[in-house]
Amino acid sequence: MPELALHILDLVQNSVCAGATLIVITISLDTRNDRLTITIEDNGKGMSPEFLEKVTSPFATSRKTRKVGLGIPMFKQLSEMCEGDFSLLSELGRGTKLQASFRASHMDLPPMGDLPGTVRTLLLGNPLTPDFRLIYRIDEREFLFDTAQIRQPLGNLPLNEPDILDWIGQYVEEGLLEVQNG
Repeated sequence: MPELALHILDLVQNSVCAGATLIVITISLDTRNDRLTITIEDNGKGMSPEFLEKVTSPFATSRKTRKVGLGIPMFKQLSEMCEGDFSLLSELGRGTKLQASFRASHMDLPPMGDLPGTVRTLLLGNPLTPDFRLIYRIDEREFLFDTAQIRQPLGNLPLNEPDILDWIGQYVEEGLLEVQNG
């Protein structure tokens, strides 16, 4: 995939399909140690130990339509290719935590890409549930986007209403820029 945001979109969709009610996406750049870490954690149905052992293979999938799942194997390969680490922890009935790190300056690491667009896409397809929390951190600077906080003043309005979605995209974009620019 040409950008990390597309990997994130694909991996978060796994959490949605697992019935998660909360999905936390943490993107953390440690400039002193040249490390980028991406973590996706959910409270979905989790995976059995047997499936967890096989899930990094492209031929392990829980889907019925296609028998190939490339999201996790491709992300793992990218992490390892960029001098990073990959871990996947899951427990049936409790959820899953996927974490990948990368050498941030590695020449093969794709750009982050359109992270605000990824957030909008997730909300477009999932306007009422689950809740998404995005934590974007560069060193000590941090931006938090939490749909639970956004939903409170909106009441029953779905987050995929055009005006709401536009505002969310702009809010996320401004928050990311603030962290990036210090």
